[in-house]
Amino acid sequence: MLTPAIDAYLAIRRSAGFGLRVAEGFLRNYARFATARGETHVREQTALEWAALAPSVSQRGRRLEAIRIFARHAQAEDTRHEVPRRNVFPRQRMLYRPFIFTAVQIRQLLEQAARLPPSDSLRPWTYCTLFSLLAVTGLRISEALALRFEDITADGLVIRASKFHKSRLVPLHPSAQAGLERYLERRRQLGGGDDHVFISSRRRGLHYSAVQETFRTLVQEIGLGPDPGRPGPRPRIHDLRHSWAVRALENCPPGYDYVRQHVLAVSTYLGHAKLTGTFVYLHTTPHLLSDIANRCEDFFKGATS
Repeated sequence: MLTPAIDAYLAIRRSAGFGLRVAEGFLRNYARFATARGETHVREQTALEWAALAPSVSQRGRRLEAIRIFARHAQAEDTRHEVPRRNVFPRQRMLYRPFIFTAVQIRQLLEQAARLPPSDSLRPWTYCTLFSLLAVTGLRISEALALRFEDITADGLVIRASKFHKSRLVPLHPSAQAGLERYLERRRQLGGGDDHVFISSRRRGLHYSAVQETFRTLVQEIGLGPDPGRPGPRPRIHDLRHSWAVRALENCPPGYDYVRQHVLAVSTYLGHAKLTGTFVYLHTTPHLLSDIANRCEDFFKGATS
């Protein structure tokens, strides 16, 4: 009974645009746990015991919340399902502090990528171009790896139904367009049946795991990371996107109205579903926060005068 109900729930939610990859894993794991006990419906005690098996408080909270949402849906069709209580395992979310690359550090990363072996292969061109593209466009790594030849247009990059199932056109600076074309000239010479822009030595689309491993190697080789004695974040691939967003926001003209319009433009360019996805970058752009704070202070002073 649980598996068919889970299948129906996932189908309905996904038809509305939700991915639910992690939630599906939780639900199917719970179904196996409950079925082993001979249960065919959600039981609160069983859900609590299953969630408690997770190694951290945060993970326990995520597990239980996934069951709660599913149980509310399933209960509408079958009242024998129980909806677990809220906040039994409070979800604890740590705010990640991104590593913001400087222009010099990005140049070092790209120069090191250009030295990747074999020197006479496409590999150094692939990684140098890939990391350059992430740095100058703020693309998600998944979006860059999904690019096909047909997505490279004179107007920019066509990003098709990526995160949040949104498509968008990402304009390129002429210098970025020229750099990408230089890479594509070499890439097209390989031919093959795979039309991914970025491919591996096996002439297939690059896998994220391979890109991540190469990125970590390059970062280690050039010595990027927190200063000795000063703990901080180590660079991730996604931090190239963070860095682009921060630089874009830092270039915003002063003034509340400019900030509001600029943040909206950056949010659209990045493909965020909500402005809140863009606001998280403001904590690393203090002059924008200061401008917004001053505007709020002026407002409240006027309201009380």
